[in-house]
Amino acid sequence: MQVIILKSAEEIGDYAADIILRDVARGSLNVLGVATGSSPLPVYAALERRWVPALSGLSAFALDEYVGLPYEHPESYHAVIHREVTERLRLDPANVHVPDGNAADLEQAALDYEKQITAAGGVDLQILGIGGSGHIGFNEPTSSLASRTRIKTLTPATREDNARFFPSIDDVPMHCMTQGLGTILDARKVVLVAQGTQKANAIARSVEGPVSSMCPGSALQLHPDAILLLDEEAASELTLREYYDFVAANRPDWQR
Repeated sequence: MQVIILKSAEEIGDYAADIILRDVARGSLNVLGVATGSSPLPVYAALERRWVPALSGLSAFALDEYVGLPYEHPESYHAVIHREVTERLRLDPANVHVPDGNAADLEQAALDYEKQITAAGGVDLQILGIGGSGHIGFNEPTSSLASRTRIKTLTPATREDNARFFPSIDDVPMHCMTQGLGTILDARKVVLVAQGTQKANAIARSVEGPVSSMCPGSALQLHPDAILLLDEEAASELTLREYYDFVAANRPDWQR
């Protein structure tokens, strides 16, 4: 796990864009995993600003979707991904996939989403944010480390966090369809971005705590190529903060 601490959200966005554009140029990135929330927005802004035609050839898979929220609702993840990813990166909408939270058979839709990812060759690079509880995707605490795409019940804390996007907390859906931790860990590379003091405890537990279902982000300790891009505030509770800076400053050229 690489821990890179940067000074601003814009620097985080540019650093992530560097990784993505490099892998696209090398031909090792064809399927991009995309996340919603505020943390990844600087990444999409940087890719839009530095757009190259090869980006439009990517396929994309979103992490999650609310259950029962009409897709035309501005806060459905179908709408958010179209607005923040498909349009900004100039992707072909036919190649952008979001879980079907309005399916008549939700269990089958979850299985079908897994099959779609497999048929595409798997996710080459997964962008992640992290919640205050340590959740990645909508994998709330106690999620199985081997879990696959499925229906989850959102915690009251998550619904409260997301209430800022809705008229009231009563309008926030109770359930979601999310890629599982096992699905996320199958991605060949993971780039997690986090900003702000409200993420500091979750980051510290994910990086330096035990691997535990109580902190889903800690599962990334098991991933062979996970990169965490943090601002100063998100890194503020890391015990080995100085060591991470030292490692980043002294990486071999091939790892830069």
